[in-house]
Amino acid sequence: MTDSAQPAPAAAKAATTAKAAKPPAPEDKPFGEFVPDLLIPAIASEIKTYGGPDTTLSFEQGPMPVVGSTAWMVKGELPGGRRFWLCFTADSISSSKTIAVAEAGAEPSLLESFLIDEKKMTLALIVSRLVQRLNGQKWLGAN
Repeated sequence: MTDSAQPAPAAAKAATTAKAAKPPAPEDKPFGEFVPDLLIPAIASEIKTYGGPDTTLSFEQGPMPVVGSTAWMVKGELPGGRRFWLCFTADSISSSKTIAVAEAGAEPSLLESFLIDEKKMTLALIVSRLVQRLNGQKWLGAN
């Protein structure tokens, strides 16, 4: 009796492993790289696509608007002094997030939960919901 089930050659096994290995998702980047390298440029691009004005965006850690607790934030300012803050309570895109907005000359008075029901956080999801929220303020395009 001969054994017809022989192990696959090493080259074939390596090719199968290479084919199965996917490149890492953008969301797998460390938080400190993901936000400035991917998230901020994507937000700026999507705001422009939506017809919004050039936006000044920064990434920093500091006191969160309204409550003052320390958070990582993407701070944005649109021409005319309108501002927004997308806050992360920890250095992870999966951490709890809030958003605050303020008209020119005013301070934010409300901190809103942001993306609280989502199971998987992606770059596209964060960007689309942030821009959707800003458009809801009638801050973008021909509103």
